[in-house]
Amino acid sequence: MKKCLLGAVALAAFAGPAFAADMPARPYTKAPPAYTAPALVYNWTGFYIGGHIGGGFTDGNNLLGSDARFLGGVQGGFDYQFAPNWVAGVEAQYSWLTGASNNGFVFPAGTVVTGNTDQLGSVTGRIGYTWGPAVLYAKGGYAWRENSNIGVAFAGVPQPFTTDGNRKNGYTVGAGLEYMFAPNWSAKAEYQYYNFGHTTFTSGPAEIVGSRFRDDEHTVKVGVNYRFGWGGPVASKY
Repeated sequence: MKKCLLGAVALAAFAGPAFAADMPARPYTKAPPAYTAPALVYNWTGFYIGGHIGGGFTDGNNLLGSDARFLGGVQGGFDYQFAPNWVAGVEAQYSWLTGASNNGFVFPAGTVVTGNTDQLGSVTGRIGYTWGPAVLYAKGGYAWRENSNIGVAFAGVPQPFTTDGNRKNGYTVGAGLEYMFAPNWSAKAEYQYYNFGHTTFTSGPAEIVGSRFRDDEHTVKVGVNYRFGWGGPVASKY
């Protein structure tokens, strides 16, 4: 019996390594990759509405004098992103101003000429370049104004006068920077110039006859837009 047991043990010791050599190798498995958050892709395509506040400014050769005035208003439009970092769009904008300047334009003999533009509107195209959440753009198109009333006074007494015209329609150009700070929300800072031609006085107090004034406006605005539909950052699938 002892001989049989010793023989079985010896056989097992001899066969064990040979059996292990015949077994297939364990397959190699890579460790799972570390998790990375999906990249955000900003898309400016879509409709938007918003509001703005700022100021209107002129210079010394303007019917409104040179005083700054507060403005506030609304805007809305549509943008389309393409190629892939360019953004083109159209925007309508409407602003209310605080009214006429305090002193208008004062002539040497004391005649005072004033103007009153309390509303500005525009419909413009715009083109911009975007990198991530920001877009730098230029704009231009049709402009409109309201209540562009002219007044002439001497020693506080209104004076009769005539002019060669007082246009309500003109053009506007501008530029700005817009930044998408949250899904569907963006903020912008913008400069815009409005031009409505010139006004020349053809009659009135002697010192104003022949005087020619610019009918223009410079505005600086900050605003916020809410973007519908496709606008806003989305997670990339890649």
